[in-house]
Amino acid sequence: MSFADLGLSDELLRAVNESGYTEPTPIQASAIPSVLMMRDLIGIAQTGTGKTASFVLPMIDILAQGRSRARMPRSLILEPTRELAAQVAENFEKYGKYSGLSMALLIGGVSMGDQMAALEKGVDVLIATPGRLMDLFGRGKILLTGCSLLVIDEADRMLDMGFIPDIEEICTKLPKARQTLLFSATMPPPIKKLADKFLDNPKMIEVSRPASSNLSIAQYLVPLKSDAKRAMLSTLLQQEEVRTAIIFCNRKTTVRELNKSLRRLGLASSEIHGDMDQSARLAELDRFKRGEVTILVASDVAARGLDIKGVSHVFNFDAPWHPDDYVHRIGRTGRAGATGVAYTFVTPEDAENVANIEKLQGQKIERLKVAAAPVPAPVDTPVADAPQRERTPRRGAKPRTSAPSFEPEIAAALPEPIADDPLPAEIVRPPREERRPRDEQRARDDHRAREDQRPRQDRQPRDEGRSRRSDRAAAYRDRAVDDQPDDGWNGPFPAFLEVTLNR
Repeated sequence: MSFADLGLSDELLRAVNESGYTEPTPIQASAIPSVLMMRDLIGIAQTGTGKTASFVLPMIDILAQGRSRARMPRSLILEPTRELAAQVAENFEKYGKYSGLSMALLIGGVSMGDQMAALEKGVDVLIATPGRLMDLFGRGKILLTGCSLLVIDEADRMLDMGFIPDIEEICTKLPKARQTLLFSATMPPPIKKLADKFLDNPKMIEVSRPASSNLSIAQYLVPLKSDAKRAMLSTLLQQEEVRTAIIFCNRKTTVRELNKSLRRLGLASSEIHGDMDQSARLAELDRFKRGEVTILVASDVAARGLDIKGVSHVFNFDAPWHPDDYVHRIGRTGRAGATGVAYTFVTPEDAENVANIEKLQGQKIERLKVAAAPVPAPVDTPVADAPQRERTPRRGAKPRTSAPSFEPEIAAALPEPIADDPLPAEIVRPPREERRPRDEQRARDDHRAREDQRPRQDRQPRDEGRSRRSDRAAAYRDRAVDDQPDDGWNGPFPAFLEVTLNR
């Protein structure tokens, strides 16, 4: 079967052929004719089976007739994450380049002004995350009464992220006479309840058993201890068949630390996690797609729906907490008929998680025992035995009085350190009992402070104080003269030596 057998338009077939696709996947072959017949649809398919094109292609032909109006999109596609929404937008640009349809991307992390400007012009296709859509709807910037086609993609992921109440509210604001398409990898009870409530006699298409893994992916569990993960990862990354790889971690801090470690080893790696803003995340994904980096360390924000061609290996550095996350993680490889390899590092603490994964898949995963090679030294680490530059002592610097860094034999041969000369006696501080008592000093300070605070007219004049001190000095000199014995000249004083004392 070819795409021409599905009833698509010539312009659309031309775009598909230019994209390099010749035969539809099973989900595409089953879903496209039903969507073109305007039926509601439930598509259950594992990741990597091409389900995005199964609703993008027929939507382009359905929307070819009609005209968009300001703030009233004609169709709506709900995606759980920004990355998935951006990927669907890329598909519309690729397949709809000859259709002339307008499109807007409504996601968080980017300017809201540009998004509102696009809505004011009118769009045929609106791709949105529930949070940003509800935000603009609450501001009165968008109307959903003209939307005739709704797509709920990755419904089970919506459930995990807590978006089901938002989706129910969005569905109530849409016209009842509409076409609704729901796609999911699994069908838990809440998703089944959602489908029963908002879909009208849907056609069920299931191309693979729910939560089953891709048969083209070779899966291995690697039992080891937590502190041996990095050494094991370095060993497996050195394999020749590892061309490009995605490494998944459970925590954002682990993503950052592991990426730094890989870069220190000289590997072309990058990272993507929830703490990065939208522009930075898309930029790193583009670098990985272009081949500028060959290793992408990611949290589960990148686990679902990212269509990156040529990923040869997936490494679960941390075993996923939820079995469904395991299926979506390893689904990043082995896409579009290619083969891939998935390694999962498991510690004794992961026994319950592994049991749940195997129970969900209905099969045992092969255990792999690999001897980890020593981790190579970082490329920027200096050689251990490189000669150290000898330090020249500064002129006039005192010699060190101890040598703790010398070898014992060398330290024993060093002369005894010379003690410094003692301070002169006149500048040695007196014993504590000879110093001025602290209370007396504090009293003198308080007296000075009170003296300074007295009004100026109450203070003692400076000249008067000086005259009193002069009188006391003169009296002291007079007493000193009277007390001295006169054992010198006993004759009469000459007139020129006569001194008159003022008492």
